[in-house]
Amino acid sequence: MTYLVVGGGGREHAIIRKLKESPQVSQIYCAPGNGGIAADAQCVPIKATDIEGMVGFAKEHAVDFVVVAPDDPLVLGMVDALEAAGIRSFGPNRAAAEFEGNKAFSKEFMKKYHIPTADYEIFSDPASAVSYLREKNQFPAVIKASGLALGKGVIIAQNMEEAEAAVKTIMEDKIFGASGDQVVIEEFLTGPEVTVLAFSDGHTVCPMVSSMDHKRALDGDQGLNTGGMGTIAPSPLYTAEIHERCMKEIFLPTVQAMTAEGRPFKGCLYFGLMLTPNGPKVIEYNCRFGDPEAQVVLPLLKTDLAEIMDAVYEERLAEMEITFLSGSAACIIMASGGYPQSYQTGYPISGLDRNGQLKNATVYHAGTRCEGGFYVTSGGRVLGVTALGDDLPQALANSYRAVKGIFFTGAHYRRDIGKRALEESKG
Repeated sequence: MTYLVVGGGGREHAIIRKLKESPQVSQIYCAPGNGGIAADAQCVPIKATDIEGMVGFAKEHAVDFVVVAPDDPLVLGMVDALEAAGIRSFGPNRAAAEFEGNKAFSKEFMKKYHIPTADYEIFSDPASAVSYLREKNQFPAVIKASGLALGKGVIIAQNMEEAEAAVKTIMEDKIFGASGDQVVIEEFLTGPEVTVLAFSDGHTVCPMVSSMDHKRALDGDQGLNTGGMGTIAPSPLYTAEIHERCMKEIFLPTVQAMTAEGRPFKGCLYFGLMLTPNGPKVIEYNCRFGDPEAQVVLPLLKTDLAEIMDAVYEERLAEMEITFLSGSAACIIMASGGYPQSYQTGYPISGLDRNGQLKNATVYHAGTRCEGGFYVTSGGRVLGVTALGDDLPQALANSYRAVKGIFFTGAHYRRDIGKRALEESKG
């Protein structure tokens, strides 16, 4: 079968490398892809949000199956367009993807179906939002743009001055464009964060191994929020007891309620959780594989990913037995100096082989291009360096050892990925 993977980052590279393991996959296209992905798939220059272009390419090249990986084409309705053209695909339709495209919708959904989450209010007017913050006077406060914001639309205000600045930045300065027309103001929850990605066919939900992202740019969870600076899987803090509670209180109720709402969710559902003193609560839903979470979860997946995606499309996920390796995985993101703010690109990357890989690790390319047979940087997050181990300390040691073999001007990475989780798991 011929596959087309939509997108061009580290998540898409992880999906492609896992699909390549399947005997039913004969060819993979990626649109638009990147320099490193080109070693594993045939890249085609179509923007991920170009629905008409993507459907046209899939028809013209007799593509059997399309994996829509990023959030924006899902929210725009690419799966609906593929379905209308009779092309099999993996990902939720537009109605189900509203989970991620509209945070106000997802919060109201959780309230309606009694799914545990932070208390919140929704505002469409900056003055009302500021007035509410003054009235509550509880800090830290979490202020979110309601629409898509590349994983960066959340500001945690430590005081009233920061809260007012956040509302102005999102709602008046429109730093996230129309995504900031509404804001969600939430109570600040405490506890470790955990991500659980789950396959869903609208009836059955199959959670994958847990993972933990590290959003802040600098060691010690300092600095600005990013799209993710590194991940571990599974999280040592996500116990069997917590999993049972999440299945009962969050995972199953969410999928059942979406079907009841006439929005059955088919694809990968991302549960961003906070393990609070009062039990697990949902911080956010996303409608696709997390990036960089996919770069540690998919390497641990034993079951054929192409077969799982078939089962999701055909709504027979209940027939599948999905299994994972027993060890751990760690991914260190190597970013451009200055990320997530301004940064330079075009720097040569040394240490990788001709396929953009490294011995004893898997290198997922997020922001690279190939020039004259050499890889150069082309984005903020450049590489995700993933290694496995029998346990988390070994996986981290293997991953950091691999990172030390790669160099590009201004390369920046966190040196404490997994450290907090290991410390907290020891009590």
